[in-house]
Amino acid sequence: MKSKTEFGSIFRRDFFKLFAGIGGALGVPSLWSRLAHAEGVPQATGNSLDESYLEQGLNALARAHYMSSMAGHLGAALIAGYFIGKQRQNLDPDVCRGIQSDLQKVVSGESVFGKQMSKDSKLTDSELFEPFPKQTPDATLIDGIAEGLEKGIDKPRQSGHNVIFASLAIRALKEHPEFATPAVVDGIIRLLTLFANETPGSGYYGKKRGRIHGDKISLSDDEGAPAYDDIESMALTIFDEMLNLNPEVYRVGYGGLVHVINHAAAIADLADYGYGALVPRAIRSHLHHLRLWRDLPNVAAEKGPLQVSTYTPHMAAYWTSGNIPYDRALLTHRAKTMFAFDELAAAVDADAKEKAAYEKLRYLM
Repeated sequence: MKSKTEFGSIFRRDFFKLFAGIGGALGVPSLWSRLAHAEGVPQATGNSLDESYLEQGLNALARAHYMSSMAGHLGAALIAGYFIGKQRQNLDPDVCRGIQSDLQKVVSGESVFGKQMSKDSKLTDSELFEPFPKQTPDATLIDGIAEGLEKGIDKPRQSGHNVIFASLAIRALKEHPEFATPAVVDGIIRLLTLFANETPGSGYYGKKRGRIHGDKISLSDDEGAPAYDDIESMALTIFDEMLNLNPEVYRVGYGGLVHVINHAAAIADLADYGYGALVPRAIRSHLHHLRLWRDLPNVAAEKGPLQVSTYTPHMAAYWTSGNIPYDRALLTHRAKTMFAFDELAAAVDADAKEKAAYEKLRYLM
């Protein structure tokens, strides 16, 4: 079920340290993105989302700062949805229609992270996606997004959303520099500034303790705690966590394993798109994020067991069954997590573990 060619997976796993930064330094799309379109790779079948989703997603990211840091979810969902079609270029039409339906709901204002969360915003959700006035694009501006991200990368900020939003924007603009206008880039940088003083998010520690922000939690030096310092080890650790998912164990907080996955994929893409220097710091922050999530108590006795879907989201039956879940803020997170899982899968060479972990996506969406 590799999302990219076998050769491409090996290339990324063994050589990203050597080539990270070259694409950015030359002002061209990453070597990996070009490899994905090499001879022999199936081309689009017409089922993927067109570039209007990418442009609208960037517009919404650039205006999100007028609402809140979490309003970045809206634009990020459209960008991720666009790239799913590049990862899996033979998507079943029902899957593509399902993703499009989710994203149309986001644009029309059904996301909890837009106007519903920011009652005082003068903008509606749909207005976030509108075009900016015409400007001359300038790909050299993209580095400013990475510079903005660097200021807060040493700590997990709101379950890694600063890294998630910045990385999706960087990938989109590196592959489509025609959208790298001053208004778009400046707006995304302004969004990142909203994360400057954000905590790692919060977790639910049961009825007695309630919700506690992650900066108030002291983690013990547990010998059994995970440890990693590179992208491949990070991805394999996450797959192991997915394999251990059990409906009888329900943790609530820090964005759940959904955000642990999305955060990690964002770091992998930073390496691919020219910002490898940020990766070691980002991985240390991600490890803290994962440990906070693992430290949460099991609240299944209070909240009920973890919900599990019958199908995985790349299957047509997931979308046509008439039972698509929309809890757990899935309207904006479903596309991002589908995208993120395949990004992590491309970073490792462990087919059996990857396949088993993919089946556990049913536990997350």
